Amino acid sequence: MALLDIKNLTLYIDIGGDTVKALDKVNLQLDEGEIRALVGESGSGKSLAVRCIIGAIPEYWSIKADRITYQGQDLLNMSYEQRRQIMRREIAVVFQEPTSSLDPSVTIGEQLEESIPPELIKRGWFWQQNKQRKRIAISLIHRVGIKDHDQYLKAYPHEIPIDVSQKIMIAMALASEPKILIADDSTRGMESTTKTQILRLLEKLNKTKKLAILFVSHDLLAITSVAHSMTVLYCGQTVESGKVKSLLKRPLHPYTKALLDSAPSFQLSLPTKSPLIALGGTIPTLQHLPAGCRLGPRCPNARKECVIVPPPRSIQDHTYSCHFPLHVPEKIAKRAPKLSRGLGADD
Repeated sequence: MALLDIKNLTLYIDIGGDTVKALDKVNLQLDEGEIRALVGESGSGKSLAVRCIIGAIPEYWSIKADRITYQGQDLLNMSYEQRRQIMRREIAVVFQEPTSSLDPSVTIGEQLEESIPPELIKRGWFWQQNKQRKRIAISLIHRVGIKDHDQYLKAYPHEIPIDVSQKIMIAMALASEPKILIADDSTRGMESTTKTQILRLLEKLNKTKKLAILFVSHDLLAITSVAHSMTVLYCGQTVESGKVKSLLKRPLHPYTKALLDSAPSFQLSLPTKSPLIALGGTIPTLQHLPAGCRLGPRCPNARKECVIVPPPRSIQDHTYSCHFPLHVPEKIAKRAPKLSRGLGADD
């Protein structure tokens, strides 16, 4: 059983009296001890999916899904208090901008100690419990690679570098000993050396603590260095999902191939000073979403059948949603999507 299982997640947002589908039947699974990447360009709905998982949605948003479960527990139908307890102990989130998530008026040490659940503190006098909290806080920042705990525990958020702030946020997330860590684009805007440190830390936590990680990013190079599997989003739709090695070797959806082609690191035969490959057009706004497959207006393989949303199809553990996938011969693809629907695990 998957730790986190999302099936046909649809998010409706009211914009100026009009209701739009910001997410359209998104599917996602995260297994125990797995690092899964959630990939897509800016505006693809990655952060919206994270907010739906943790329940951080305003009143004018509404969610529909076949299921959103954590260890078999239905997150959609449980009470607010039950879901709050799960988010407090079982699922931790590290957001994009660590400095905006920290209280500027309180020291790092106080915030870190406050994030430690009371049930992890043994009974005793208040000064004994305070010592335990400080000892656990020191242990946490050592675990994320910060050696000089005296300097940073006494500091305020504006007094520490952004890479240390991100490590502090990870330490706070680990304080409750969660089973799932959601890293929402936690390496955005970082220098390469700092980014490498964060990625190595996440990989170490996954190996040593069997921590399942949902790594949300558009940085393909970072993703492929740590993730085991990958789910690709485009404009709120799941377009492809599978093992990282499989998607790198043989992408089946035109958008996944366009993402890989746009990264020079994956183009070993790219001549020096040659122009980068880019998909034409831009991601549509929520007020002007195309019908059917939302990649249609930008897709080089688009045809009239693409005004219908393609159903998900699977080849072993590789899932894609496309009427005219890249592995289907051109002559067959031109005929009708009915033929491609018949292609499955045996094609």
